Amino acid sequence: MVGIGPRIKEYFLSYGIKKVMIDEFLANYFKDAGYADVELYKTPLGHRVVIYAEYPGRLIGRGGIILKKIASILQVRFGLENVNITVSPVTDPDLNARVVAFRIARALEKGIPFRRVMMYMIRRVMEAGAVGVEITISGKLRGERATYEKLKAGKIYKSGEPVDYIVDRAVGKSLLKPGIFGIEVLIVKPGIRLPDQVEIKEIQPAELEKLKQELGVGS
Repeated sequence: MVGIGPRIKEYFLSYGIKKVMIDEFLANYFKDAGYADVELYKTPLGHRVVIYAEYPGRLIGRGGIILKKIASILQVRFGLENVNITVSPVTDPDLNARVVAFRIARALEKGIPFRRVMMYMIRRVMEAGAVGVEITISGKLRGERATYEKLKAGKIYKSGEPVDYIVDRAVGKSLLKPGIFGIEVLIVKPGIRLPDQVEIKEIQPAELEKLKQELGVGS
């Protein structure tokens, strides 16, 4: 029983490192497909990989040719055995920070002004129901000297334990003529009770009358 602990730690450490490497590989090569995330499972028959993207068809390719190349790379480069890949669409892409970051990167590469892109994306994310969103673009925005532009809307949380489960953060990059532009997106997810959220309870008429009697206030 003593040797089980270290083996479990080694397994999860190895799994985490491999997942991060695969995630970075897919993010670098499939930005145009709106790549969002990857899940990795070990099965008795090999490895099952679930890839989430805004445009699944761009990851699959005609006749599944791109998917076959991805499976080959995962086996040769990352050591996965008997890879079975599933590509699924992203749920609520407007609320996925990585999808939004890649959208901004593609828009910048098309020559759309960065401020216009930021304002459009912020409006779109907030209309999707986000509690808050912050977008930062850094690089040679206006001249030879690097600077950054930051726009936000709603509530943004950057510290404390709630950040781990209410904030979705992603970074991206876009190669333009002036150089590389860095993109950071923070989205505060909807539907989660926030620590500073206060609900005002409406007093029913019967409760109000009882309260008046207890306080000795005339009707």
